[in-house]
Amino acid sequence: MPATTLADLFTWGSEGWSKALLLGLAVTLACASIGYALGIVFGFCVALAKLGRSAILRALASVYTTLLRGVPPLLVIFLLFFGTNGALMWIARGFGYTGYIEVDAFTVGVLAVCLVTAAYSSEVFRSAYEAVPKGQFEAFAALGLRPVPGLWTVVLPQMLRLAFPGLGNVWIMAIKETTLLSVISLAELMRVVGLAGRTTGQPFVFYGVAALLYFLLVGASSRLLRTLEARMRWA
Repeated sequence: MPATTLADLFTWGSEGWSKALLLGLAVTLACASIGYALGIVFGFCVALAKLGRSAILRALASVYTTLLRGVPPLLVIFLLFFGTNGALMWIARGFGYTGYIEVDAFTVGVLAVCLVTAAYSSEVFRSAYEAVPKGQFEAFAALGLRPVPGLWTVVLPQMLRLAFPGLGNVWIMAIKETTLLSVISLAELMRVVGLAGRTTGQPFVFYGVAALLYFLLVGASSRLLRTLEARMRWA
């Protein structure tokens, strides 16, 4: 393909696709970041439930993680996309509202990333907790600390340090999961490159650009995570 043609494809103006690609990348990052952050918080709560004394909470948490890890993320996205609206309308009718409720694709995408991230991160947290040496639990008890302060000040920092590499892998997974959101017409990167490829008749060029952008994004994330992990190791 001539260079001038490539230049025309990626101009910043209305005739090119550079702006649309950057906006799609921004949507990808926003969806992955918000969903990941919410999923980490929810996953920590699920891990606490699995490690707690309540048999009911342990069972519910185990069922949740088993289902979300066993069902393909694409199916989770479809179930949320087609089921959320109906569920909200059913709840609203109970309060007397009969209008139509529609959840936008971005919200569904964030929720899908959140739920899948929570399922995997909960196992990371649980494994990290169980990897903390048993002597640490005995140590804070010997110091006269109560269970909650002892767990917070002694066990939790060590648990997070052990969990960090696994949580980094979950972040990479969250980025890749956003590629599936194009099926619900969310204007993330894969949706944009697909539209650009069909419009210009150059799908190989745009999918190649998408591959490069994802590679750079994952590479930058991996480098940052390794740096943070090294600092936590020596903290």
